[in-house]
Amino acid sequence: MVQDLLITNRLLIPAAELQWRFSRASGPGGQGVNTTDSRVELLFDVEQSLVLGEFRRQRLQQQLGTRLVDGCLRVVVSEQRSQWQNRQLAMMRLAELLRQGLKPPSPTRRATRPGRGAVKRRLDAKKLRGQQKRNRRKISASED
Repeated sequence: MVQDLLITNRLLIPAAELQWRFSRASGPGGQGVNTTDSRVELLFDVEQSLVLGEFRRQRLQQQLGTRLVDGCLRVVVSEQRSQWQNRQLAMMRLAELLRQGLKPPSPTRRATRPGRGAVKRRLDAKKLRGQQKRNRRKISASED
């Protein structure tokens, strides 16, 4: 079941660059949980990849830097009972991680000042609120 991983229309990761590891998973599976290697670990070496250009490699290292261990991106799945289903989930999650990592950063926010009308409305609302609170006070003899 060697399968290439399609990330975008322009980026396809060949199966040769993906490393798979399998181990026994805890959780559901009954007696079979002790005999089948259903836990899946998928590794993709970002630093050594031949399909990533320098620009993409740097962007992935910048965006996914906290998730990289020795330059490798690792996805672990052990939710399903079958290894095949866990493999499919791992491939989908790795593809989504790489898509998110390759997205261009959002533009930085430019600081702006509130308009004159917005400032006036805010101050008027504060004065009105203060007046409502003053009207709730009990009138004492010393204020008369």
